[in-house]
Amino acid sequence: MTTSTPERSSLVDISEFYHTPFYCEENVYFLCKKLCTSGIADARGSDLFVVFISNEKKQIPLWHQKASKRADGVVLWDYHVICIQKRREGDTPHLVWDLDSSLPFPSPLTSYVSETIRPSFELFSEYRRFFRIVHAPIFLQCFASDRRHMKDSAGNWTAEPPAYGPIIAEDGAVHNLNEYNEICAADVMTNAGSDSINAVFTQKLGVLANEGQLEEFFSQIP
Repeated sequence: MTTSTPERSSLVDISEFYHTPFYCEENVYFLCKKLCTSGIADARGSDLFVVFISNEKKQIPLWHQKASKRADGVVLWDYHVICIQKRREGDTPHLVWDLDSSLPFPSPLTSYVSETIRPSFELFSEYRRFFRIVHAPIFLQCFASDRRHMKDSAGNWTAEPPAYGPIIAEDGAVHNLNEYNEICAADVMTNAGSDSINAVFTQKLGVLANEGQLEEFFSQIP
């Protein structure tokens, strides 16, 4: 398989981005900020979308993950977070920024879906992936995590936290990660129409898409 990456992003050095294993939501938070300040994305992040991938069972298979010990790179995550950049220059593909992927950084959305999500691969229903799509400017204002989900019952870290302090939302909230990664299939949007597009630009928790709606949704965003 070959994948193409737009020339403007081909020189992006993944080592320039914050990355702490198992803290993907925080990694993407700072990735969005870096893309904005570096000029790769709009300065306000208007072309960026944070995407939480999970399901009701908190069991989602994703391929080409660096954390995998398998040849095919598959990992069964409880949830995962990526950034999708909406491109408006003619036929330029939308981009996926996934710091935990072994695919090119960034990768075209179509290639990423085909290789990482593998929608053609038949899965039991409990492994189906859902996608909470949140506009990055809203996410950067509202997201908060005190990392409580990364401590065991005795209060010990299950994975070493980042060296910087916890992320606090602009309204003072200290933890709302659970609101983003809680998934209910009944909340999936009925279609990728104007109501859903309006919601992603106005609602704190964005919209919820299934595997068949993800690419269609980004094709509909103006």
